[in-house]
Amino acid sequence: MVDAMTNRRARSVFHALATALGLLLAVAAPALAQMPTFDLQGHRGARGLAPENTLAAFARALSIGVTTLETDLAITKDGVVVLAHDPWLNPDLARGPDGQWVQPDGRNRGRRIGTLTLAELKTYDIGRLNPAGPYAKQWPQQVAADGERYPTLAELVALTKSAGKPSVRFNLETKIVPDAPDLTPDPAAFARATVEAVKRADIAGRTTIQSFDWRSLVEVKKLAPELETACLTIDSGGMNTMRTDVLGASPWHAGLKLSDHGGSVPKLVKAAGCGAWSMFWRNLTPELVREAKGLGLRTLPWTVNDPAEMRRLIEMGVDGIITDYPDRLRTAMAERGLRLP
Repeated sequence: MVDAMTNRRARSVFHALATALGLLLAVAAPALAQMPTFDLQGHRGARGLAPENTLAAFARALSIGVTTLETDLAITKDGVVVLAHDPWLNPDLARGPDGQWVQPDGRNRGRRIGTLTLAELKTYDIGRLNPAGPYAKQWPQQVAADGERYPTLAELVALTKSAGKPSVRFNLETKIVPDAPDLTPDPAAFARATVEAVKRADIAGRTTIQSFDWRSLVEVKKLAPELETACLTIDSGGMNTMRTDVLGASPWHAGLKLSDHGGSVPKLVKAAGCGAWSMFWRNLTPELVREAKGLGLRTLPWTVNDPAEMRRLIEMGVDGIITDYPDRLRTAMAERGLRLP
């Protein structure tokens, strides 16, 4: 009799606990589902591990597990959107149909991509770095993949589907500069080709368009207000998009003036219509992160490869990091208890 009563009480207590746990999970589940995911972006796919902006690099990033594939855009002579950091054939990357490395001009440039049709561009192999150049020494972990060709945006999207990653995001950079109009289509034409390619691939809902040259971002917003744009900035000795002319304007900022926004870069970014601010990581401070968040901007520093700096930026509260080594960033995220993609 005592045993039966004890069992009934135990069952009653267990049932009450189970009910309470179920209610707790029911309440918590939606909140957990809506928790923001830290944005792990693979720069040029995974440049530290595989040849940049190749399907091999993007496949490597997908196998590691990223939230977003970051890449650069160029436009061929016949109007096809392809993935390339430089608007010309890079002698550090490209070998011609004869197997020889592209011969550079005095500025270390080969032919402009805009002078080549897609078929002509596809004759160049970008599956390994030129061992004679200093660039190759920067990437000792990069594994060559001979036979890789300049991919199209459509081919990248197809890769994500075949890899079983149909929800991965894309961060696409319009490689255009204000002081070299002969290298690429003008901002409006570049934006139009980009938006059309994104819509044709049906990825608008998971795509961000970024650029240092905000003129192209303004044009993107005119064509597709629903697309997120990210304003890129850098203030360094080698490159400085924040330097202003005698009138107080930077040619990179689509006519906007920093002085009109209290000297605040986040406010300038907001005025440009960007939903994200992607800055050279050394330029970021905790105060700027807080200001950007107060304006509703996502903060995405680039290109961070040092695990110690990754951890520091995570603690600073950034929304994501762009890196050549997504494997290192996953480890840093795990150490900080962040959700992993």
